[in-house]
Amino acid sequence: MKQDLILSSYDYHLPQELIANYPVIPKENAKLLVYERKNQKIFHTNFANLKEILPDCAIFFNDTKVIKARIYGKKLSGGKIELFLHQPLLNSKKPSFIVQIKGRVKINEILHFEKNLIAKVIQILEDGMRQVCFYRNDKILNTNELYELLDKIGHIPLPPYIKRADNTDDIKDYQSIFAKNLGAVAAPTASLHFSEDMICDLKKKHEIYHLTLHVGAGTFKNVECENIQEHKMHSEFFNIPKKACDIINSKKPILGIGTTVTRSIEYYARTHKENGFCDLFLHPNNPPIRQNYLLTNFHLPKSTLIMLVSSFIGREQCLKLYELAIKEKYRFYSYGDAMLIL
Repeated sequence: MKQDLILSSYDYHLPQELIANYPVIPKENAKLLVYERKNQKIFHTNFANLKEILPDCAIFFNDTKVIKARIYGKKLSGGKIELFLHQPLLNSKKPSFIVQIKGRVKINEILHFEKNLIAKVIQILEDGMRQVCFYRNDKILNTNELYELLDKIGHIPLPPYIKRADNTDDIKDYQSIFAKNLGAVAAPTASLHFSEDMICDLKKKHEIYHLTLHVGAGTFKNVECENIQEHKMHSEFFNIPKKACDIINSKKPILGIGTTVTRSIEYYARTHKENGFCDLFLHPNNPPIRQNYLLTNFHLPKSTLIMLVSSFIGREQCLKLYELAIKEKYRFYSYGDAMLIL
């Protein structure tokens, strides 16, 4: 089997202290590793200098908005429960949702949360997830009604590698400044580096477009097949507005801000679907066919995200850059520093 297809080939060791538990403030002070593919040039700078580095290109952002997807409650027995909302189940007869529950539950069990919110377990799925319906005052809640209530009682769903409880700062910090379409349970983290001033500066030289991909908890799902091509990729809802589709259909160079933007653009380039569910898995044997440049954070070992980065620059080069980033004390993962591939 080719080395690029072997899961263990995407492993690397990250010292625990390089996992970012908090963002850099101000955002422009985040470090930026730049890799130019044409001449294999590498240099280190920070986000404040991004506008000076970028070539002529259209810039695409993901405008999904993170919901407060984690809630804490109790069973009728008094036992504590933690529920993590994943996504609405669109094809069910009545409004229901796929959730992850910490604690044992049975079918038809009733779970109680703040503000008279009740969850009824409908089904226990093969992968350990649960299908539930949410009620309040005997009324079944649809997606918008649930999101509105979660905004009052829920918690920001920080990723599992951030070993602390969420706080009030995370409500702002774990959300891009242009987030508007509710539905994500994880932030498109490359977007977190951008301030209002940076966007204003970029607009002077670049056209900016938005698309929506609701990042699901599957983004943290481990790849477990030793042959990565056997991995079943998670599926996430996306929507690309007509103006953004026109740019993808043109020959204009494109910079995608983050892996979610990249997957949406590349899915559209292959299918010409403007919305639906994206399950595209990019890796060195399935490289991008449309997007030219990528700005992204540093990702977990053996994840589909590091494989996506490798689809642009190759696995060996990707791991060399990660090694360099570790040596230079870059901060990793959601609240960490970033890399620009030109």
